[in-house]
Amino acid sequence: MKILDFYRISPASPDKVAADKVDKTYKRLRMQTFIAATLGYALYYVCRLSMGVMKQPIIDAGLLNATQLGIVGACLYWTYAVGKLVNGFLADNANIKRFMATGIILSVGMNFIMGVLGVSALNGTIANSVLFISFCVFWAINGFAQSMGAPASIVSLSRWFPLKTRGTYYGIFSASHNIGEGLSFVFVGSIVAAFGWKWGFFGAALAGLIGFVLVLLFFHDNPDSKGLPPIEVLAGEKTQGKDAQAAQRLETKQMQKAVIKNPGVWILALSSAFMYMSRYAINEWGTIFLQEAKGYDLAGAAAIIGVNPIFGIIGTVVSGWLSDVLFKGDRKYPAFVAGLLESVALALFLFGGPAKWVNILAMILFGIAIGVLISFLGGLMAVDLVPRKASGAALGIVGIASYAAAGLQNIVTGLLLDNNIVDGVHDFTYVSWFWLGAAIISCLLPILNWKRKQQVI
Repeated sequence: MKILDFYRISPASPDKVAADKVDKTYKRLRMQTFIAATLGYALYYVCRLSMGVMKQPIIDAGLLNATQLGIVGACLYWTYAVGKLVNGFLADNANIKRFMATGIILSVGMNFIMGVLGVSALNGTIANSVLFISFCVFWAINGFAQSMGAPASIVSLSRWFPLKTRGTYYGIFSASHNIGEGLSFVFVGSIVAAFGWKWGFFGAALAGLIGFVLVLLFFHDNPDSKGLPPIEVLAGEKTQGKDAQAAQRLETKQMQKAVIKNPGVWILALSSAFMYMSRYAINEWGTIFLQEAKGYDLAGAAAIIGVNPIFGIIGTVVSGWLSDVLFKGDRKYPAFVAGLLESVALALFLFGGPAKWVNILAMILFGIAIGVLISFLGGLMAVDLVPRKASGAALGIVGIASYAAAGLQNIVTGLLLDNNIVDGVHDFTYVSWFWLGAAIISCLLPILNWKRKQQVI
């Protein structure tokens, strides 16, 4: 019970802020919370994607093969998928400051332990089989810890921002994963290139530790706990009585059950799943692809892959304006164009030769396309198909399918690489067609929904 009490949402503070200081205090604490959520979650990502730049050095050291590394990566995505659903429900009634801090410090710990295991393996004090099992276990724990970040961050937007501005800040916050991905490739890649792969885990742990401090100092649970009025009062929004809220909860449950049976949502979930295959193929294996297939060194390869998430910010930010203003809320056409752009960019990257400008251009286009698709396939198009009160159920279905597919992609890629070795080097031919095929399928599936209207329940 003490553990449950520790994570329970903070009660209202008995010490109230003076009326003449409420607005200034609210705006200061709100902005602190937003910045801590955005930067904190970006540093969460560094602890998630750190292994993506270490695959080639680990294989070169003879410690693990591509199949084993694929399984290790899958362990993270599968526990993340489950955790995202579980922690989404828990965060609604949790002290989000402690919730988010717990997730990131667990992730820091897992990266640190992985670094220690790497040192032990290089020194010959543990067997490769033990290293593989240990990596699977600790990376799976890291996956569940990672799933505590997004729910806490998104709940903070609900607790601190009025409805009329929440969407704007959500769009800015969504860039945090792009920032985190870029840091992973550039920061961790530079450390690995300079000091060796085991230091990549220690570098990621250090980045996560900075995120932990940010959360502790500047992330706040709710306005009430700081002596401020509730957000509904601060924003002048209408509140409902207990009877109305109970009826609304019952209606929401009925809608959620109906959404599960909606074929349109499942089509989008499959489309997002294939998109996540190609997205995380680049994040997890793009660096090793450039090293083995195109002859880049680790630092150069990581820098090129790091271009992708930076330009993903443009795609994410522009996507909402693109569909709302230019296409009047009709997202099917920009989503289809973004899907085509992703496929073209991936084909250019995989088959376009070793020229640096070609690969940078491919990552610019890929990043923009993925930024749009994450917003559309990963959420908005599914939400558009269902009643507003069942949005969470639609997002849950899409989210689980997406990360389950990301894990499956890791294993399939590893198996294909280990079964296609030529002169001691991985042959990426079959893998390339697998990645490109996933992108094309993701692009085509939403066409099945083009005439489908919003579900009426």
